[in-house]
Amino acid sequence: MVSRVRVWLNRTYAENVFFMDQLRHNPHARPVDIHATHGDADSPVLAAADTADLEPEGLSPAAYVEYALDQCAKRGIDVFVPRLHQAALAAHREEFAAVGTALLAPPAEAIEVFEDKVTAYEAVQAHGVPVPPWYRVTNADELVTAVEELEADGHKACFKPAAGAGGVGFRVVTRAPFSLSHLSGFPSPYVQLDMVVEAVRTAEEPVDWLVMPRLEQPEVSVDCLTGPDGRVRMAVGRTKNGRRRGFSQNPSWIEPARRIAGQFGLHYLTNIQFRMYGDEPVLMDVNTRPAGGLHQLALCGINAPWAAVQLALGEDPGDVLPTRLGPDYTVVSGTRPVRSVSVPHQVADVSVVPTVVAEPVEARHLAVAPPAVCTPSASADRPLAV
Repeated sequence: MVSRVRVWLNRTYAENVFFMDQLRHNPHARPVDIHATHGDADSPVLAAADTADLEPEGLSPAAYVEYALDQCAKRGIDVFVPRLHQAALAAHREEFAAVGTALLAPPAEAIEVFEDKVTAYEAVQAHGVPVPPWYRVTNADELVTAVEELEADGHKACFKPAAGAGGVGFRVVTRAPFSLSHLSGFPSPYVQLDMVVEAVRTAEEPVDWLVMPRLEQPEVSVDCLTGPDGRVRMAVGRTKNGRRRGFSQNPSWIEPARRIAGQFGLHYLTNIQFRMYGDEPVLMDVNTRPAGGLHQLALCGINAPWAAVQLALGEDPGDVLPTRLGPDYTVVSGTRPVRSVSVPHQVADVSVVPTVVAEPVEARHLAVAPPAVCTPSASADRPLAV
């Protein structure tokens, strides 16, 4: 009899309801139970899980490790996929192993390299991976100097936190004065330089920003799966050019991603992002966790979450290769259930129809675009797929 696998996802993105779906529909028909925890009772991952808990708020990283160890022992967790406090948890890998839990996360030292973007850029540059020009700024004068130098070279300047995930805090600098035109249409990432300078000057604490040129599309996110032995089993690029999405195995993106994943020990699922600086692909960011859009690889015939769980369990899935490069597609908003009762819960105990709400940004379905609707921008991106 095949034993069930018990997987825990902590405070993860709403889009990872699809990660959970793929685990349950794994190609080996292995039974999977999923435990989820979150700080938001309305997170759809709680409704999608077999069991769920609300996480305690205000725990220090050390206290959260103790909480997580208790959860793993009490719930019989086989594989833990941490997002919150990932580095702190990874530093206690052996303690989790002692209670029978494998951590699906890179080693703590590898995570820490990529928590700070300046450290990350310096480290990968030393291994021959191209990076864009960048300036670390902590005050208004440094900010103005960085912007002026980038503009003198013909670039549009942008900034983002030196540490952070996703697009949080990303802004593009403009010198156009604030006017009514900025209040029409949808909010944009553009901010007036004089307003930013004033805000930084009057702030009580220094900022810690990375200022760099705004990089051009296409953006290519390479999803990697690397074993604890350091061998990269999977590297598939997901391209983004405006609304259009696609896939790529172009070496310009894939080879530097494989180099980073292998040489820095980025075990299990990671996401390495590139954009264009002139005619050259350069590193934009490294995420030491599964990407929210990882499930889109299903269009290439890949179930990456299950392959990663196999690795964590000590089973080698071999090389995970696309059976095809799927058609171009886009992402659209969808609906997912939320809990209409308080957590914790057991799915088997639910007998009412769940409330359904729209998840306008994070919970998405795929809409495949037929080849007949190719646009010039898509055609320009197409040679990336081989």
